[in-house]
Amino acid sequence: MASSRRFESPNQGSGVGERPHLARRVGLFDITMVVIGGIVGAGIFRNPHVVAMEVHQPLVILGAWLLGGFVALAGAFIYAELTAIREAVGGQYAFLKEAYHPGLAFVYGWALLLVIQTGGMAAVSVTFADYSIRLLESMHADGCVSLLKRAGEMSGLGAGKMIAVVALAILTIINCLGVRAGTVVQSGLTVLKMLAIAGLVGCGLFFVGAADSTPTAVAPDSGGFKAITSFGAAMVPVLFAYGGWQTACFIAGEVKNPKRNLPLGLLLGVLGVIALYLSVNWVCLRALGPAGLAATSTPAADVAKLALGAQGSFLISAGIVISTLGFLSQGMLTAPRVYFAMADDGLFFKELARVHPVTHVPVAAIALQGLLAVAIALTGQYEQILNYVVSVDFIFYGLTATCIFVFRRRDGALGPIDGTRVPGHPYTTIFFIACCWLVVVNSIYAEPKNSLIGLGLMLTGVPVYFFWKRKLDAR
Repeated sequence: MASSRRFESPNQGSGVGERPHLARRVGLFDITMVVIGGIVGAGIFRNPHVVAMEVHQPLVILGAWLLGGFVALAGAFIYAELTAIREAVGGQYAFLKEAYHPGLAFVYGWALLLVIQTGGMAAVSVTFADYSIRLLESMHADGCVSLLKRAGEMSGLGAGKMIAVVALAILTIINCLGVRAGTVVQSGLTVLKMLAIAGLVGCGLFFVGAADSTPTAVAPDSGGFKAITSFGAAMVPVLFAYGGWQTACFIAGEVKNPKRNLPLGLLLGVLGVIALYLSVNWVCLRALGPAGLAATSTPAADVAKLALGAQGSFLISAGIVISTLGFLSQGMLTAPRVYFAMADDGLFFKELARVHPVTHVPVAAIALQGLLAVAIALTGQYEQILNYVVSVDFIFYGLTATCIFVFRRRDGALGPIDGTRVPGHPYTTIFFIACCWLVVVNSIYAEPKNSLIGLGLMLTGVPVYFFWKRKLDAR
């Protein structure tokens, strides 16, 4: 296979005549915002506390977040090279299909649809609803809150679930109107999210004095093996917080000049998130001190309250509302392209592979994800589902990274023609794979039951794949 070989998008070169195809309308700014929006959710407003509970020295805490950023950056370089070599709709699905086997790629797409993406969106939609109500309460909009609660009672869902369903429905409709509509909303929400975080950092820097730190305020970290295991435990929530950048690759078929813009957007987006995360953690440590950070489960809210008093609650509620809505928007924009690619390969319902002739997006695939996310939100089982999929998600992170070795071996030593290469390969690639699979090992060790259930749900995709494969072969 020549090194210059490229994947065509599923609707190109297929001899289907005037069949509608995905439109390349996503520029560098939008794809960068998609990367940031896929990473930054509500976790950064809480996760600094989780890390500080495991490690107690300021430099070690910041070091954990810096190392997590390095892991994410290594992953971004890997996916940038994969995209430069094999630019195709579906991202990870396309990489796994080409490097290994369509069945493996299908199992990934199945797990994404069944639990990973839809379960995550359901959970975040409910978080969005809860904080929306808190935001209205902090604004003393009692009439609006009462109206929402009455509407929730009339619908039989309750105010929280009703807001979650409406948010998912609106975002589904927006993304069905076209990739440009989806990216405009996504970019706007991501900019607002970044401004909210910048506001938190500014408040902590200019309106809160440094916390009093005494030698006895924080117990020193134990040495030896205990220090290593504590740091490893701290890295788990850090790596979770940095996850999500890979979903930008799902929309490769709709990015302008994808061999340049998608790799560059991945790198710029991850670097931007590293700066945001380090700033938030530094401000929390400065305002609360390591002991205070470890003692509160709402560090961002505490910093905001120290800076602005009662108005701090409004700032944090607004930040979380924007962050969660931005995450939902990003998921609705990106993941349906995986189901579209599965269907276009003949391995899923053919309706999901249809592109609307006017909006040039896979409307059925987008609607399917929206409906499943709504269904999971209504059942209230999203938190349980999220516990199941931690190990599954990181298995595929690492497995996708191994595709670099396969593609380089097949294509020779020259690498992508545009020069997008993983610096330090193979060492940085192996480092990233090891980090991903150490998270899997930790998840299985800490939550063996949930991890096995998650693996079982993933493996249900195997018989489903063979069902669709037989249908495809019979045509």
